[in-house]
Amino acid sequence: MSRAWVWLHLLIGWLPVWALFTTLLVTAHPEVSLAGASLIALRMMVAAAAVGFLVQRLTERLPWPHPFRVRFLAIHTVAAALYAVAWLLLNSVIESLLRGQVMIIVGYGVGPFLVLGVWLYVMVAGVSYATQAAERAARAEANAARSRLAALRAQLHPHFLFNALHTVVQLMPREPRRAAQAAEELAGLLRTTIEEDRDLVSLAEERAFVDRYLAIEHLRFGERLRIRMDIPTDTEDVLVPSFALQTLVENAVRHGAAPQIAPTDIAVTARVAAGVLTLTVHDTGAGATADAVAHSAGTGLRRLRDRLASLYDSRARLDAAASPEGGFTATLVVPQGAGA
Repeated sequence: MSRAWVWLHLLIGWLPVWALFTTLLVTAHPEVSLAGASLIALRMMVAAAAVGFLVQRLTERLPWPHPFRVRFLAIHTVAAALYAVAWLLLNSVIESLLRGQVMIIVGYGVGPFLVLGVWLYVMVAGVSYATQAAERAARAEANAARSRLAALRAQLHPHFLFNALHTVVQLMPREPRRAAQAAEELAGLLRTTIEEDRDLVSLAEERAFVDRYLAIEHLRFGERLRIRMDIPTDTEDVLVPSFALQTLVENAVRHGAAPQIAPTDIAVTARVAAGVLTLTVHDTGAGATADAVAHSAGTGLRRLRDRLASLYDSRARLDAAASPEGGFTATLVVPQGAGA
């Protein structure tokens, strides 16, 4: 949380106190004008806020105990009394300086003034502990999101490794030389998956990885796999989740090209408009029904959706469905810029 945002919260929190003080002064002293009461109330609020800064520091050094302890209550009881006395004295000092004579400001009396000071202490301490709890919850949520993302990345690597090794194994009995070539390509891919620890990469980097993956699959499918990339240069620097495009292309190869003998066309297009990147992967393969997509045993698209949720909340989406003209289309939409 920025310092300016913290000060804004403090200002908003003390405004009702200023309004309350003004109302009490006008009610108790009808002879005092609203403007005069507002200025007196402002001085009282400034004094209370100044001493309240020490209360905030105390709450930082004295966290809320679990379970609750008597010592915690005793410390705050003493601190509340000290706060009330300090507020009375500081308020009197301010009034004395402004009026040029020593004055003790006690309102209706020392007792009620000190009770009001204790009430202010409870308010400041309560708000401070509530703010700290909210910050801890936000940090815990952020850490949980990072942990989920790390777990998803850890799952992605073995998933990709299994599928790539499956391609090499299929080639070995039929074409050992091409299998060796595929193994070399696979080694380069695995080096990238192991070393890549970024959540977001440029589309150009992601495409380079996909090109190496497709080089392996071309050894397996030959002319049965036809790829068309339509990725304009103005989209190459935009950021995408690492291995996102590879997941979509791999899904098209496994579920579109592999089940059929006829050649399969896979078209990859990228467009950026209004700060949003749209990646589309369409294949002319076997296709799938909406029910089959919803109940698929595959994990690639599901993991990608989970990563999108961790990285972008609800600001990104992945749509996948059979195309009316046949085949299957997956569309990835991710925001760009500072709000991404």
